Amino acid sequence: MFDRHVHHCRRCGTAVEQRVPDDGDTRVRAVCPSCHTVHYVNPLLVVGTVPVWQDGRVLLCKRAIEPRYGKWTLPAGFMELEETTQAGAARETDEEAGARIEMGPLFSLINLAVVGQVHMFYRATLLSDVFAPGDESLEVRLFAQDEVPWDELAFSTVHMTLKRHFEDAARGDFGFHHMDWQPSSPR
Repeated sequence: MFDRHVHHCRRCGTAVEQRVPDDGDTRVRAVCPSCHTVHYVNPLLVVGTVPVWQDGRVLLCKRAIEPRYGKWTLPAGFMELEETTQAGAARETDEEAGARIEMGPLFSLINLAVVGQVHMFYRATLLSDVFAPGDESLEVRLFAQDEVPWDELAFSTVHMTLKRHFEDAARGDFGFHHMDWQPSSPR
């Protein structure tokens, strides 16, 4: 669970009150009693890609950072301010894998309401099979479906996305997948 509370005003430093603002809002928010600033806590966006080589293999990165050090993942990370979701996904793919890609359409959107995150993965075509992993990856490799280290994947959202990718590839028809993740959700 994440901390939903702001304890001090980011504008003036006064201890905030947890209450419904006087502006017609219906949710409890952190409200500064001094300067009346309302502080909103919003979900974080994680953006990434499903980078595919011309033979259908998918690029995965072995994490060199926590959480899930040493586990495999799709290249992804937190979106930065002043970038689009596509630009963030491309940046993360470059930073983590050093992969050159052509961005494709949005493929999966997974709500993780319980941890305050939304994960978005774009389909991407790899333009080269030469990679230069960054500091956040121990190694990067291409995997066919039967080679994916399914039990060594870092995150359920990566498992869910890869599963749908390979199902769609088998049909030859890629769709958009919108899912909700719960801690007890099967992959």
